Amino acid sequence: MLFDRPTDDTLYDALLKRDAAYEGFAYVCVTTTRIFCRLTCPARKPKRENCVFEKSIAACLEGGYRPCLRCRPMLRYKDNDPTVTALLEALEREPERRWRESDLLAMGLDLSTVRRAFKRQFGMSFLEIARLRRVGLAAETLAEGAPVIEAQLDAGFESGSGFRAAINQLIGSAPRYLRGKGLLRADWIETPIGPMMAIADEHALHLLEFADRPALPTEIRRIRERTGCGIVLGRAAPIDAVEQELKRYFDGDSAAFDVRIAGHGTPFERAVWEALRQIPPGTVESYGALAAAMDRPGSVRAVGRANGANQIAIVIPCHRVIGADGGLTGYGGGLWRKRWLLEHERRMAAGQRTAEAAE
Repeated sequence: MLFDRPTDDTLYDALLKRDAAYEGFAYVCVTTTRIFCRLTCPARKPKRENCVFEKSIAACLEGGYRPCLRCRPMLRYKDNDPTVTALLEALEREPERRWRESDLLAMGLDLSTVRRAFKRQFGMSFLEIARLRRVGLAAETLAEGAPVIEAQLDAGFESGSGFRAAINQLIGSAPRYLRGKGLLRADWIETPIGPMMAIADEHALHLLEFADRPALPTEIRRIRERTGCGIVLGRAAPIDAVEQELKRYFDGDSAAFDVRIAGHGTPFERAVWEALRQIPPGTVESYGALAAAMDRPGSVRAVGRANGANQIAIVIPCHRVIGADGGLTGYGGGLWRKRWLLEHERRMAAGQRTAEAAE
């Protein structure tokens, strides 16, 4: 149909050709650089497996990506509002700044005019965009191996609970929204490498992600849309179960997870996720090897996309997949966490082999 979304392969081909026909209708997010671009960007083209395509600038920002400085995707080249242009340029000069309404007033700007201009162009206010840019900077800081508190301060959060408070605000639903809907429960689980959010119903786990994962707000919204359920803060039995299993995992006692997982995803994605669970702790697989193990050797890219769509971290061990050249490739929780998890599992597996040899 005329308004069907083009496939990712079609969009990648458009990116390679710098096809202006898709200008403004899709954007490419590059997972290795955490930058998003127009499809007509003149910069060197990324590899297909490093590309995620989004239909809006808001989705790119919510995913933790920052705008490219070459193609400047947030600026319209025709008839751009001068106030929007000036504020976006100020934001790029100081992306770490905690912008407030008082700053806009001090610049002689009318708050309602600014709000309407940004809502019209981006679907969100300037202050919301500025906050997402700070969160994106925090994600980059964490990916470089910096302490969590440093990332939180970089993002403008003054306390260790800042990340969680932001997500709690996203989850909180008005009574009108919740009326007549089933409920999912959401709560935090502390781990040695940062807090994780778990979302579950009474029977299965729907999400387990690190609190500072840039795409977490988007994933929460998708769960709402797919299940038709409201989400409230609280505990469900699967959250208690996975908390205990994570404790055993991080203590080095067991890498086994028996918690029941909700059936999200397409049949192919679920098959990939099951294949991930068959990779033994302490070992890694390439995307190609994983596709071959599934008898789908021609589906390497599809396997990579399904791996990236996993929203049950650690339990479904997408961190055990690496590039064909042995590189770690991307990981939603940050490459520093991926290195930590692989080293932790290597030591766990080595300890288990030593114990078995001693018996």
